[in-house]
Amino acid sequence: MPKMLVITREGSRSKSISDLLGREGGGCTRNAPESDGDDREVEALFVDVESLLENGPVNRALEELWERYPSAAIVVLADEDRTGDAVDAVKAGAFSYLTHPIEQSELGLVMDKVHESDVLRSELDYLRGRFWNEESLDYVDTRSRAMREVFVNVRQVAGTGTTILLTGETGTGKSLIAKLIHAHSNRRDAPFISVHCGAIPDTLVESELFGHERGAFTGAMRRKLGKFELAHGGTIFLDEIGTVSQSVQVKLLNVIQERLIQRVGGESDIPVDVRIIAATNEDMGGLCDKGKFRRDLFYRLNVFPIRIPPLRERRQDLPRLSERFIKQFNGLLNTEIKGIHPQVLDTFMEYDWPGNVRELENVIERACILETGDVLLPESFPPDLLDTQGEVVTSPVKTSLPLREARRITVDKFEKQYLSSLLEQCRGVIKTAAARAGVTPRQLNKLMNRHHLKRKTFTPKGEP
Repeated sequence: MPKMLVITREGSRSKSISDLLGREGGGCTRNAPESDGDDREVEALFVDVESLLENGPVNRALEELWERYPSAAIVVLADEDRTGDAVDAVKAGAFSYLTHPIEQSELGLVMDKVHESDVLRSELDYLRGRFWNEESLDYVDTRSRAMREVFVNVRQVAGTGTTILLTGETGTGKSLIAKLIHAHSNRRDAPFISVHCGAIPDTLVESELFGHERGAFTGAMRRKLGKFELAHGGTIFLDEIGTVSQSVQVKLLNVIQERLIQRVGGESDIPVDVRIIAATNEDMGGLCDKGKFRRDLFYRLNVFPIRIPPLRERRQDLPRLSERFIKQFNGLLNTEIKGIHPQVLDTFMEYDWPGNVRELENVIERACILETGDVLLPESFPPDLLDTQGEVVTSPVKTSLPLREARRITVDKFEKQYLSSLLEQCRGVIKTAAARAGVTPRQLNKLMNRHHLKRKTFTPKGEP
């Protein structure tokens, strides 16, 4: 039976939560972090926000808990005035949060989601051990539920010959998913041919896809094999499929239905055996409604749709992705970057990443080039992403949140930015900064701990 662990500073709250969990049909619960068995059996870990933040930044605290309880879904408990801290923990990867007093119905909803997530995680663990090849293990390692669902879909469809349509915003990694599907299919030893349809002039798309005969048009000095012939026996990836012309759409429909092509200027049918994976960042249904894309072709391509979530919907993966890109560019640029400043990671969690994973990769590459030390500091990142304190210059109002929660988050951001600016102006001297802020040094230290601000960050090099 799965275990649920409760860690709070108040024994009465631990007992209350334990009683509620017992009514949910949970396994054994305990009120102290000491291990009495296999920590890998802990399904859910309930921890109050004060306990979570008492030993440093929330990212580090969560990592320490995951190291000890690798299978646990971490649910943060908070009073209403600490909701902002609980939200920050969720952004950093915690499963969910609950506010005191905790209602049975709210706890039940969270536990239902934990159980669903546990089933999905078990499936992914199975896939890691039995399905993914060695090169893919790092890529499929994710804390995002949305991405886990993507990888489960990949596993389900990879071994078939089914046509797939990948959807998602630009930069989400659709081409990587296409390669992942091919690498785990029974066509893995055959060619994987990628075609960026939007980058080819309209007059050349047919020739690129289907080839041409000698003399088919001016400049056709010899026969040329098209991408479909080159992909015979393997996979063809048609990126930006929504950009192709109506005439090409007709030919693509014929290829899918008949598995035959004709070269431009040719008369004979050529059989092709290819698995088609198409991708788009457009609303294909909308294009069909406007008459810009054939609906029958859309249905043929949309047999098994997979949506790739934007980076803002998988913020839990930002630290892991950043580490991966740092490692990648250390090899390419011959640098020795060891990590990224916590303030930068905090900002990453707030930024909406309109360019998605591709934008993150570019930002990390630029920072690795500019950074002179072994940690990526705010100064090495674009000014439109960060200001001198490593904060977001502008932040959209999150109207999806209740007013109280949105107000708390806004106040927290202002308070942290105010303290950062003040400490920088005072060169990290606590007594001076406290006097200017109108608080005691003790109060200032408590505020700094709350916002994970370190004095040494603001002390110029060479000064004590």
